[in-house]
Amino acid sequence: MDKITDSPVTDSAQADEAAPDRPARDRTTRSAALIATLVALPITALVGVLAFVQLSPDEPAEPAAAPSPTASAPRAQSTAPVEMAAPALAERPATVCRALLSQLPPTVNDLAQRPVTAGPEQNAAYGDPALTLACGGAEPTVGDTDDVWTVNKVCWYAQEETDATVLTTLDRETAVTVRVPRSYGQALQWVSPISETIVASVPSGGDMPRGCRG
Repeated sequence: MDKITDSPVTDSAQADEAAPDRPARDRTTRSAALIATLVALPITALVGVLAFVQLSPDEPAEPAAAPSPTASAPRAQSTAPVEMAAPALAERPATVCRALLSQLPPTVNDLAQRPVTAGPEQNAAYGDPALTLACGGAEPTVGDTDDVWTVNKVCWYAQEETDATVLTTLDRETAVTVRVPRSYGQALQWVSPISETIVASVPSGGDMPRGCRG
């Protein structure tokens, strides 16, 4: 009788038997890791966005304030008629005043001309608050030692009121009075362009004080 002998199982054989299962496990592990990574990426991105929003400064509740007007910016002003009196004038002053009013500039510095409620042939107004011009009134009484100012060849006398400086010509055939609101600062600077028109349209004359001669 032939002798039956047992063949021992080697380690390599055992490894070969177990080998078919390893790739399956590896693929399962890699798939799980890939899924976890794909899930984690959007979460990480969302957390980053939320953190950025939290750290970002809040948007201002109101729009930024508009820049302040510059010195060269035009003044905002009303276009409503300015209330002025229009006393009756004699024929000669009325003629002179009409000539003056017809030649006044449309603006005085940065003040635009406005309509008046009465006497557009002898009254004018500019800006808001209104700088006013009245032609044909009476000259003030001025002494030889009182202060007077010559601006563009026109002699002016200044009288101070609570809210304005009133400038009146002293060397013209027909007097011209300009009332400058105090908020406009130095009053004489506002009569400079008006003086040029007065020289061109209102003849000089009358008994002027010593300070206007020269």
